[in-house]
Amino acid sequence: MSFRFPSNEWIVELSRLLNESPSYESSAKDWEGDFVFVVEPDDGFAETAYLYLGLRHGKSTGGALLAAPDERPTEYRISAPFGVWRKVIEGELDPIQGMMMRKLKLDGNLMKIMRYPKAAKEIVSCCADVPTMWPGN
Repeated sequence: MSFRFPSNEWIVELSRLLNESPSYESSAKDWEGDFVFVVEPDDGFAETAYLYLGLRHGKSTGGALLAAPDERPTEYRISAPFGVWRKVIEGELDPIQGMMMRKLKLDGNLMKIMRYPKAAKEIVSCCADVPTMWPGN
């Protein structure tokens, strides 16, 4: 089964995979901070999508497709065009480097995120493990 990106099913599957990952759990055991990932329109995707991911002490408290970016309170919001998100998910762009290069726009404390680079890499690794179906494919 494949999950269309971005969708509620995709982010729920990512949440499930994070909860099954011992390496994510150990690398993020001290982490607290929820995210909204804003998928902005570009040539590959015509809409704006908001994906919520709850994260606390090495576990995901849940994932959901939101109707608006402020539907749930979060510590972080990361925005990027659809094509940039695809590069992150496919492992072509490291998310922390993407933030430093301003390909991903962060609203939140970058210094806190930079203290947990292994956790960020584990999230991306789990993203790559979600069987993803891209729009237009």
